[in-house]
Amino acid sequence: MDVGLNDEQRQLVGSFTALFGDASPPSRVRAAEPLGFDPGLWDAVRSAGIVTMAVAEAAGGWGGTPLDLALVAEVQGRFVAPVPIVEAQVAARLLARLGTPRARSALAAALAGERTVTVAFHRVRDGVATLVPAGAVADDALVMDGDRLLLLRSAGDRDPIENLGSLPLADLAPAPDGEILAAGPDAEAAFETALDEFLLLTAAAQVGIAARAVEIGVAYVKERRAFGVPIGSFQAVAHSLADSATAVDGARLLVYEAAWACDEEPERRAELAAMAFAFATETARDATYRSLHFHGGYGFTDEYDVQLYYRRARAWAAVCLEPRAAYRRAADRRYGTAPLEGQWTSV
Repeated sequence: MDVGLNDEQRQLVGSFTALFGDASPPSRVRAAEPLGFDPGLWDAVRSAGIVTMAVAEAAGGWGGTPLDLALVAEVQGRFVAPVPIVEAQVAARLLARLGTPRARSALAAALAGERTVTVAFHRVRDGVATLVPAGAVADDALVMDGDRLLLLRSAGDRDPIENLGSLPLADLAPAPDGEILAAGPDAEAAFETALDEFLLLTAAAQVGIAARAVEIGVAYVKERRAFGVPIGSFQAVAHSLADSATAVDGARLLVYEAAWACDEEPERRAELAAMAFAFATETARDATYRSLHFHGGYGFTDEYDVQLYYRRARAWAAVCLEPRAAYRRAADRRYGTAPLEGQWTSV
């Protein structure tokens, strides 16, 4: 396995780093709260081909690899950019995978920038799909209702959910006339693949969050002084941040391996995506906690950027699976599937 980046991938990272550096500074992230969505930034990244790159050329896209998408997700995490990149990319790939006339029509609208599509990763229960990522801002949503995969135009009846992470979450109630895109085993297989991809790309975003949190923490402890010396000279501080920096490297490598496996060893895709998600989420939670903790009381105030990362490290993961459930998912894929009841997170 070679996880080294080629010239095109380095250019991809550089391009989106420049874009988010200019268009998504912390002030703009704050301005997008509490909804957690910046329409102007979304127009900019969509114009840059963020959705189109996720789809194969045969389906009208640019043919980006899973690693390409993971690299962009990591950059998004570094800037906690308030746009539904992962959701829209996963939804587009799901529509392309189905390939039915209705799915192709919905995909064409998404690629043209006419519609923003998301995926509900909690199946409909009692008539509601809960905690739908980007559900509060998406035009359409793909939802599993029983063994049917539905396309909800205008996202059906939506109920936005306030949350500490300032994410555009919503509960969606499927309309009776929702379009059926697939049913039975085909729908189940397509949905599970989409979930794997969402876990992988969210893991990459968590790596970006963790990496930036470590940088923020290191910069602060080099300046903050106690007893006449920088607090970064204290072993308890330095060693904790070093542990987080090491974990970030490990999480990034695991994300790259999971992305590589999507094409090279697809039978390991689900296992590695779940492992990457669980480890990257734990890493991001630890890194943001340590960085915020070393800021003292300042870390909890709105004026300091670290709190943006602390809140999102927890919220971005909580819309889908908790790490323990993700590890269980990985084990199931390796050793045999067990019932998933009770593994989904709730907020």
